[in-house]
Amino acid sequence: MKYALLTAAVAGLAAALPQTPRARGGARGLHHSAPNRKNTTFPQYSSNWAGAVQIGTGFTVVTGTITVPEVYDGNPNSAASAWVGIDGDTCQSAILQTGVSFYGDGSFDAWYEWIPDYSYSFSNFGISARDQIRMTVDASSKTTGVATLENLSTGQKVTHSFKNTPSTLCETNAEWIVEDFEEGSSLVPFADFGTVTFTNAYATGSKGKVTPSGSTTMDIKQGSKVLTNCSTSGADITCSYTG
Repeated sequence: MKYALLTAAVAGLAAALPQTPRARGGARGLHHSAPNRKNTTFPQYSSNWAGAVQIGTGFTVVTGTITVPEVYDGNPNSAASAWVGIDGDTCQSAILQTGVSFYGDGSFDAWYEWIPDYSYSFSNFGISARDQIRMTVDASSKTTGVATLENLSTGQKVTHSFKNTPSTLCETNAEWIVEDFEEGSSLVPFADFGTVTFTNAYATGSKGKVTPSGSTTMDIKQGSKVLTNCSTSGADITCSYTG
């Protein structure tokens, strides 16, 4: 019931926003991340998030670097996203995030999002398999911030600034996540992304700099099937597809 009410509230607020959302991947439907749908009985499982969450206070910067996986299963509707973000776990009123989506037809999309709004694609930012992408979010306040993606393989960099957003961060969660995101109101078919590792991952909070080490680590479980296997090691978090 909690998640049903949250979903209805998020949908209502998103509908009231003045911007017209652009789909991740261009012509596809409206793509949207969602707060962590944890299994309250077994909190190490979620239906949509895999990865690591540090819980604390005053998180304002989260960063990490991935190597873009080569994803191809012949299904243009299957997908997965890798992103860094602030909030969405114990605080579900807002999420500041940026990342890259991988599709089953071999295409990619770079995007930014401040939930409850939809994601928006960065333009003029090329991505290829095996590129090194550094992702960073920086909240200058609980309603303003910057999302940055850097392609370390090509030297490209893009940013988006958020100002006076309609939802307020709590700054209590720092995340490095592989997600089965939504299209419309349903999760997309989860693509076999192989393995994604966030390296040089850290967050800055009230107690200084932290890495994914010692974080809450979770895997995606849908029905009776566990689809990922994630683990942390120092400043790295690795998630592998097991479905």
